[in-house]
This record gives sequence, structure tokens and C-alpha cells, in this order.
Amino acid sequence: MPQMPKNVIKGGKEDLTQVLKDPKLFRTDAYIDGKWTQSSDGNTFKVFNKATQAELGTVPDMSAADTRKAIDAAAAALPAWREQSAKSRQDLLTKLFISLQDNAEDLAKIIVAENGKSLTEAKGEIAYSNGFIEWFAAEATRTYGHTVPAPLPGVRNVVIKQPIGVCGLITPWNFPAAMITRKLGPALAAGCTVVIKAPAETPYSALAIIELAERVGVPKGVINVVTCNKGEREAAVGKELCENSTVRKISFTGSTRVGKILMSQCAGSLKKLSFELGGNAPFIVFGDADLDKAVDGAIAGKFRGSGQTCICANRIYVHESVYAEFASKLAAKVDKFKVGYGMDEGVTHGPLVNQAGVDKVSQHVEQSVKGGAQVLVGGKRGEGLFYEPTVLSDLPDKVPMDDEETFGPLAAIYKFSSEEEVLKKVNDVPVGLAGYFYSKDVARCWRFAEKLEVGMVGVNAAIISQAVVPFGGIKESGFGREGGRDGILEYLVDKLMVFGV
Repeated sequence: MPQMPKNVIKGGKEDLTQVLKDPKLFRTDAYIDGKWTQSSDGNTFKVFNKATQAELGTVPDMSAADTRKAIDAAAAALPAWREQSAKSRQDLLTKLFISLQDNAEDLAKIIVAENGKSLTEAKGEIAYSNGFIEWFAAEATRTYGHTVPAPLPGVRNVVIKQPIGVCGLITPWNFPAAMITRKLGPALAAGCTVVIKAPAETPYSALAIIELAERVGVPKGVINVVTCNKGEREAAVGKELCENSTVRKISFTGSTRVGKILMSQCAGSLKKLSFELGGNAPFIVFGDADLDKAVDGAIAGKFRGSGQTCICANRIYVHESVYAEFASKLAAKVDKFKVGYGMDEGVTHGPLVNQAGVDKVSQHVEQSVKGGAQVLVGGKRGEGLFYEPTVLSDLPDKVPMDDEETFGPLAAIYKFSSEEEVLKKVNDVPVGLAGYFYSKDVARCWRFAEKLEVGMVGVNAAIISQAVVPFGGIKESGFGREGGRDGILEYLVDKLMVFGV
């Protein structure tokens, strides 16, 4: 079985500043109009180390009224920020990128503490996260317009791109740094100002990034961060961002259920939206696949972040001719995982972020086993928020993973016999974010990739997220794209100017 932690839960309080080279990166206040601030009513909430259950500190539990202040600050800062040259915004974002790189280790340690992933994974996230600032710094000067030949004489048509205005950025806890920079980078590069709603589970990464932004000279009011606890406050803050007419765009990463709520709340002011919502990613291994590469891909595509990513392989389909061999190899690799506190030596995987996540994985395993599935490795709860990385085989006809993301360390291996059969199964879901498959047949690679109903496909590859390519889904996985050439367009609007000459 994977090595699971024992006696890892310590409780009490943890002084995170003692492990940081720059203790000032650990900020415990929200940030509005260039000031580090508390909530207007003084309310706070606690944030815990997900592995040890030690209290890391508190942050303000802010309200809708506090959010309005942040929105007003962003609106006041907008005219001067959008009037800056694209080159000046590029230079400032480049300075921020350099500062983020210089503090990468500290930023990774903050992620380990508040999110739970291993230090190796956290460092990987910071490299990924910083890449968005670097990429969009360069894109700031490439927001080209164009001219259009007029059908009538004496007229000249010019189309320019302009910043949309104040943007609300609502980010999740699974990538505490990267989900912020993926939105913040293009927004700032385009000339927009922002209000960030930091996730309650992992607010300190957001605040550390803004500390560095302040140091490099981002003007007051351009970036604002609101922190709030789960429940009524979070709902009120989200509603204010969606219904306030000063906010002209919402970018949200999270569940499809919440995305639908936010979309309805935005309808009254007809905001521009970009939503990256839930998925149910298939991972298909054909009979002609390189099995060793496919197993490595399944490890990366399923167990990254202990399975808590929106593009994690949720359903692994393996051709009957190689099913037994693949399942055995995958289970053997998972069996070598070391699970524990991410700062401990050799740890490969951490805890889940909350109890609801643990309960969901447990329910999916229990219901599958009750129906006849076999546990090849794992299958049990650990201490606190830990759950054993698990591999299930011989799945019955109906299991929870068919229709629902597990969002945890559970690899469910289905069996299939034909390309037509598996294509029908993998597409028979209402979401379509990412999909992966392994095959050596070139014709099949093109054919199958085009027929998969997802926004992103990994062909003999399981790591597909990059700052330089578009990220997003179709169907109920959302709309809009982040990253790549088009990422900045989400924060710009076209303006047509027709000149009579």
C-alpha cells in the first residue's frame, strides 16, 4: 500500500514566517485601494494547514460592502491605468515576473502549507503560475486592431481593441497561485483593473502575489483582493461582483453548479464572462499504445494534486487486450507513492483540501466496490484529510465516476473492446473540458482527437496546461479561453471607428 502518514496531525498554531526567507510575504490582511486592510466589521476566519491541521493564521471575513469598496477603488484607478502605454504595462509585468521568480521557493512553501500538495508539485505550480505573467507581459504590446476596406468610396474603417474595464476574478483553491496569475496577467496587460475574490481555503498565495505586485510599483487600486469565508459571506461577495454594474467582466474557475449561479446573477448587467468549470476527463488506452508511457501519463493525469484538478483523468478506459497488464503496472506505481505533509522528505502526494472531498472519494470507492469493483491498491481513509491513492478495476456497469468528478486520488479503470464503443461512452456526459488517449496509430490519433467532445486533447501526452496555449472547455465545462494568444482578448472589446474622408 502507498506509504501513509502517521501522527502527522499536530494541531495548535504554525508560524509560517519561520520557514520563509522573506517573512513579509505572509500577509494576513486583505488589499483594497493600495492599503492592507481588515473587514469593515472586524470579522475574521481561520486558515489551517491541510496536512497537520495547525492554524496558519486568520484573514478578514469581508462583506458585500467591503467588496463595493474594492470595486470603487478599481473603478477610480481604471482611467490612469488604461491610459498607460502598453509598453509601460509590459515593463511593469516583467518586473513582477522577475520578483515572482526571485521568491519562487517561498511562494511554493505557502502553497504547501495552505493547500497541502507536495513541495515538488508546489514548485511546479509556481513555475507554471509565473509563466502567465511572463507570457502576458509580452502580449500587452500585441493587442492589435485592424483596418477593413469599405464597400463605399470616401470611408475608412478602423477597428481598435480597448480594455473592457473593471474585472472580477473568482479563483479556486486547487492552484492557489496559478489560477490567479492566469486571470490577473491578461487583465493587467490589457489595461483593466481587478477585484480578486481569493479562495477561503488558500488566501495566502493570493496575498503574497499582491505583496510583490505592490513592491514592483503596481499603482493603488489596480489590484484589489477581497477575502471571505465559505457560506453567506462568500455568496454575498460573489453576488456583489456579479450584480454590480461597475464590474464589466467576470472570470470564474470552479464548479459547473456555481458557474450557473454566477451566470444568472450577471444577466442583469450583461457582463462579459469567461468560465472554466467542471469536467469528467476520459483517459483512453488503445491496444496498440505504448503501455509504459500510458501508465506514466495516467499517473500524471490522474494523481496530480492528489486528483484535485479540473482536468484530472476521471474515467480511465483500457482496451480489453491490454487491460490486465495496464492495471497491474498502474497499481504497482501507485503502490510506491509516499503520502504525507508536503514539506517532509520524499512525500509525493498530500491530503485533500477539505472533509467534503475525503467523503466524496470514500463514497465513490464504497459504491463502486459494492457493485463489484476490485480494489487493486488503496481504498481507505487515512488520518485527517488524507485518503489512500486508490486504483479500482473490474468496474460494474454503473458507478458514480460515470457522471461525476471524484476530485480525489481515485483511478477507476474501465474496459472497452472497440473504438466506436469507447467514443460513445466518453462523449456521453454533459461536460467537455479535457480528454487524453494513447495510441501509435497516426490515423486514429487524428480521427479520435477530432471526435472527442472536449476543449483540450492530450494525444500520447497527459500534461497539457501551458501559459502559451488556450485553456478551456465546451458544453457545461464553460466558455472562453485562458492563456495563449487569445487569452488577452477576453479582457478587450472591439471598437469600430468609421472615418469619412
